[in-house]
Amino acid sequence: MMSFEKIQQQIRKLKEEKDAVILAHYYQIPEVQKLADHVGDSFALSKLAAELPHQMILFCGVSFMAETAKTLSPEKIVLLPVADAGCPMADMASEEDVIKLKAEHPDAAVVSYVNSSTGVKAQSDICCTSANAVQVIRSLPHPKIIFLPDENLGSYAAEKVPEKEFILFNGYCPTHEEVMAIDVKIAREENPDAILLVHPECRSEVRKQADFVGSTGQIIKYVSQSEHNHFIIGTEQGIIHPLQEKHPDKKFTMLSPGFLCPNMKKTTPKDMLRSLENLTVNIELEEELMNQARKPLIRMLEVK
Repeated sequence: MMSFEKIQQQIRKLKEEKDAVILAHYYQIPEVQKLADHVGDSFALSKLAAELPHQMILFCGVSFMAETAKTLSPEKIVLLPVADAGCPMADMASEEDVIKLKAEHPDAAVVSYVNSSTGVKAQSDICCTSANAVQVIRSLPHPKIIFLPDENLGSYAAEKVPEKEFILFNGYCPTHEEVMAIDVKIAREENPDAILLVHPECRSEVRKQADFVGSTGQIIKYVSQSEHNHFIIGTEQGIIHPLQEKHPDKKFTMLSPGFLCPNMKKTTPKDMLRSLENLTVNIELEEELMNQARKPLIRMLEVK
């Protein structure tokens, strides 16, 4: 069996030969994060995909992330190490769903979470991430917003922008959706000294009891700026690795032991090496589809 050090050595060699860069989401396993050149949340990685000069991107995440990178940089080779690393929430909304909603609400702007298919993005006015959803929606002149696919993130944005009317699609992240108010009660009782930080993909009943609601990147930033030393983390457990790396003096407790995304955990260092060796899975999308989906992504990146 090849050691981690040997895999790391071979990956470094292939990166140099192929002008490749490795991007990994915070929810990836620690070994994958250690091999990545850049680790971040969807917003940071979306920007990097468009800005980096490398001709090849190895994207350690799920399919919609790699497709987003390809859409923003169609001239580059974008690889997804594991073919079936998908996103159930992204699969819940289809291009046809957006077309139907637009016909029913012709005066509304369509805001799609980046956790969506390329087809859904292509039918949208603008995209957003969990980090900038509120900012993106406030930037629009439209008084009515169609938001999809995540109903929880949409309801969070609606709470922050009450002056607008929201039409929310009934999609959700299965991992975040499973966490209930009872989990908060138990975690608070067992950790009375801790601050609760949760992701906006969580249910409203969970968000309302949190001390802070934010994206993975925003949660990491909050911890960095906080004087507290104990935190209950209400998002996928992969975030614990960068938190402990940055703050070995602080304590982190998961809100729920089941806070795990199986798709985000599929990628291994061996998959990364195999992907670079064989150029698999090479993301390919229709040119016209990418052209249409790129517009709302660029509009998102232009929001200040």
